[in-house]
Amino acid sequence: MENVSGALLQLEGLSLPHSSVLPVFCCILLSYVLMMLMNLGNSVLILKERSLHQPMYLLLCNLCINDIIGGTHVIPQFLSDLLRAPEERLISYGACVTQAFVSHVFATASHTILMIMAVLIGLSVRLSRCRSVVTNPYCDNASLFKLSCESTLINNVYGLLFTALLLSASIGSTLLTYLRITLVCLRRHSSSLNRRALQTCSTHLLVYLLLLLSGVVVITLHRFPEYTHHRKMTAVILFTGPGTVNPIIYGVQCRDIRCAWARHWARLWVPVFRGK
Repeated sequence: MENVSGALLQLEGLSLPHSSVLPVFCCILLSYVLMMLMNLGNSVLILKERSLHQPMYLLLCNLCINDIIGGTHVIPQFLSDLLRAPEERLISYGACVTQAFVSHVFATASHTILMIMAVLIGLSVRLSRCRSVVTNPYCDNASLFKLSCESTLINNVYGLLFTALLLSASIGSTLLTYLRITLVCLRRHSSSLNRRALQTCSTHLLVYLLLLLSGVVVITLHRFPEYTHHRKMTAVILFTGPGTVNPIIYGVQCRDIRCAWARHWARLWVPVFRGK
């Protein structure tokens, strides 16, 4: 079949009734704005406060920046497409490959950062193609492979092996770290140590499981065409959910970040009240 690599691709958006488009648009826009404000705020705070220039907080800053990049390369275009007719949701092949690459890097970086944080606590391949509809609200590797009229067995095997390797390394190192933390807590019989470990580990584990669950659901549902609508919704949540929840969880749980925010707001408002 003829190679149509020079043509524009059509993004297959969410299947929503007309009355639901505006509420969904507002909800996703609100999530995106909150995600940007909280992640930008935490990033600037960590970079400005010398007391937070420690490995754990610098990694948290990297996680915030990664969430900003991950959401920004998908959500604005998705919101724009949501208000367009299906035939107007077009993207060039080069832009689609770039978006898929950034999506892949975002997911890998998120897992890697969380994997390193746990330790500290204790492609796109260019194919000839004969389809021009991307069965997703944005471009990712699995959607690109579905455009091909050739066999993508090698690409799928490579993708699954890479995912398995990444998840094995990530889950394995995280489990090993938590096992060592548990053994230390059991040996020392210290209530204060156990309480501190539980507070810190539960925070990290919640963020990690949220990211892991979102990624696994998207990867799994790509194999079941009958759940296309559920996959699309999960794919959008992957770029807004963890990015919105991460700064809230770490900001509320981490005493040093709470104190830094308190000092920051005090410096802003005290001169205002004195001027009055």
